[in-house]
Amino acid sequence: MKTTNQQKALMQHLGIEQDEAESLIESGDYLVLTDSEADETAREYILDSLWAFNASFIIGECGLDMSGEESLKSMQEKSCEGANDFIKSLIEKTCGIDSFVDSAVSADGRGHFLSSYDGEENEVTVNEKRGEEKMTFYIYRTN
Repeated sequence: MKTTNQQKALMQHLGIEQDEAESLIESGDYLVLTDSEADETAREYILDSLWAFNASFIIGECGLDMSGEESLKSMQEKSCEGANDFIKSLIEKTCGIDSFVDSAVSADGRGHFLSSYDGEENEVTVNEKRGEEKMTFYIYRTN
């Protein structure tokens, strides 16, 4: 079986063999992503979990008066995931989704959103074949 670049990166990072790397990736215990894949996956996670963000962070990023923090917090506690669409709409109409996502990643790092195990992001560079271009992957432990 051909070893993928993602498997090579995980093998290098953990010091394991190809079959174990394949198993850890397939089981979802590890995410091994390119920079653009990590950005997109973090973005998706953030957009799906806006309801769980700290109310003061949301209010601050949206440029709203902090007097609304307790009301937003109360709505989040009562509605949980049900508040996500409202918060997304609030963000879209104020600071914008891209700005909000950038601020969230800047504040906490992609590992906070992608590595449910320890919040860490690990960077590994591998060569596909001798003499070929190097590829950089970002590794996140999820379980």
